[in-house]
Amino acid sequence: MESSSPKRAGLVLAALILVAAVANLNLAVANVALPDIGAAFDAGQTTLNLVAVGYSLGLATSVLYLGALGDRYGRKRMLLLGMGFSIPASLLAGLAPSIGVLFVARLLGGVAAGMAFPTTLALITALWSGQARTRSIALWSAIGGAIASLGPLLSGALLERFDWGSVFLVTLPLAALALFLAWRYVPAHVNETTEPVDNLGGILSILLVAALVLGINLAPVPGKGALAVGLGIVALAAIGAFVLRQRRAPSPLYDLDVARRRVFWVAACAGIIVFGSLMGAMFIGQQFLQNVLDYSTLDSGLAILPAAALMVVVAPRSAKLVEARGARFTLLIGYVFCVLGFLTMLLLWKEDIAYWKVGLGYAFIGIGVGFAGTPASHSLTGSVPVRRAGMASGTADLQRDLGGAIMQSIFGALLTAGYAAAAGAAIAASGQSAKITENVEGELTKSFSSAANLAEQYPGHSDQIIAAAKASFLQGDAWAYAAGIVAIALGGALVFFAFPKKEREQELLAQYQAEDT
Repeated sequence: MESSSPKRAGLVLAALILVAAVANLNLAVANVALPDIGAAFDAGQTTLNLVAVGYSLGLATSVLYLGALGDRYGRKRMLLLGMGFSIPASLLAGLAPSIGVLFVARLLGGVAAGMAFPTTLALITALWSGQARTRSIALWSAIGGAIASLGPLLSGALLERFDWGSVFLVTLPLAALALFLAWRYVPAHVNETTEPVDNLGGILSILLVAALVLGINLAPVPGKGALAVGLGIVALAAIGAFVLRQRRAPSPLYDLDVARRRVFWVAACAGIIVFGSLMGAMFIGQQFLQNVLDYSTLDSGLAILPAAALMVVVAPRSAKLVEARGARFTLLIGYVFCVLGFLTMLLLWKEDIAYWKVGLGYAFIGIGVGFAGTPASHSLTGSVPVRRAGMASGTADLQRDLGGAIMQSIFGALLTAGYAAAAGAAIAASGQSAKITENVEGELTKSFSSAANLAEQYPGHSDQIIAAAKASFLQGDAWAYAAGIVAIALGGALVFFAFPKKEREQELLAQYQAEDT
């Protein structure tokens, strides 16, 4: 395929990357602030999990529907609306008077990103072709991932001088600049469809993602088992209804014939796992650094720099490797490094460790996502017609957002369950359980932040409480890292056995292009 680029390609790509940067940064800024948010609102681990996952949840639930609306009514219009709405959403999060309002603000910010974020990749797909498209996607993927990794550093620096609300205001100047550049340089209409939008399918897609993610988060909460099961049933019913609707709709939101293409669906699953692993590792890792290693917010943000730097360094090499060896080989290389990252975290991340062990874990994750991110997105966009660019872009964003929401939810649920189990066992083994009231036991087993708040109330037992809380957290995060290893292993097996090798991949892509024209 011949390469082609739009006029003022550099400025157009800069605008699109900056729009994506606002979404990526908002995805990551909450993690460093979670201990401070927990202390400010005396929040349990499950509530903190929901705050962390709220932005991903809003983005993941809306991205397919809003991507289709962009395909129909104008991608640039959706881009500008998303950037415009992200500003008040960030202000509401930064000034939230309660943790409930904070969760709603994060959710609304995610929906705003759902307008803008899928449009960025859809426009890259529509405006570039050939190797120029591969390079543009590599830059979009790498810089987006690196900015997400730098989010904790920016948050940590702000938290050294300001309260937790400041981390949600950091994207405001970026959003304003992105809004101007997108309005000034991004073309208004490029290969958009005239088919009507499947609104019922869009509503069902929102329902199934929301029920799935919330069900995972509520599963480990005492007394919420029935609600979690109910949400799981709703998710399954919504999936069935969505598939049935897409088969019968005259203009389906999600073209199942395209989705069945092997290059498409395997890349989609592979991307969900690899991007979810990045978000999950950042989510658990930031709490580990502050709660167990006693890092300051700034130091915990600095600790992630190896991941950010290596993603940017590796991504251009990933694009070349995709062209030379194919997406399958490049994806598998990325998976190897991701599993090495989780193994490092599981085996080496203990109390009082040297920084090099922390940096090594993040370095492996950064290299893995740097290699795997480009082929995961490239294969999606290359296997669909340009008029369905919103569907491909929406799926590529789901890789990040649904992957992040699911993996953070699973990791958070395992952290919650592991922490509570270890804290309960420590109380039982202390010989003091008869003297501990039900309310105090609830605070000790709720979260590390709750235990730390309790330690301040009982200074005579402070060291003992904090030591037990750290040991309990280590058990919970070990469960999460083990789950990450299992997820990567399953994803690697899927790619190895189901994704075509380079020659067959090129044959299939040519076949898809012929069918679509």
